[in-house]
Amino acid sequence: MSETVHSKIVQIGNSRGVRIPRTLLEQAGLTDEIEMVVEDGKLIIHSTSQTRQGWAEAFASMAEQGDDRLLDEISSTQWDDEEWTW
Repeated sequence: MSETVHSKIVQIGNSRGVRIPRTLLEQAGLTDEIEMVVEDGKLIIHSTSQTRQGWAEAFASMAEQGDDRLLDEISSTQWDDEEWTW
């Protein structure tokens, strides 16, 4: 069940902010970095999605299933054979 908390907007330098109680931060899973968006006159704050989050697990799962192989045959060109140095 959600709890309603009243707060005031406070001056922070040239900006304004809202103090969020620790219990609400913990319940929402908010950390140091957040994203904010306004929808229908409401300010929505949520955790930042981590770039490539879950990729390691997905790749491990692909490897277990043998689904991490190249789909195309490896072919070389004349340039590859004569000019390229590995």
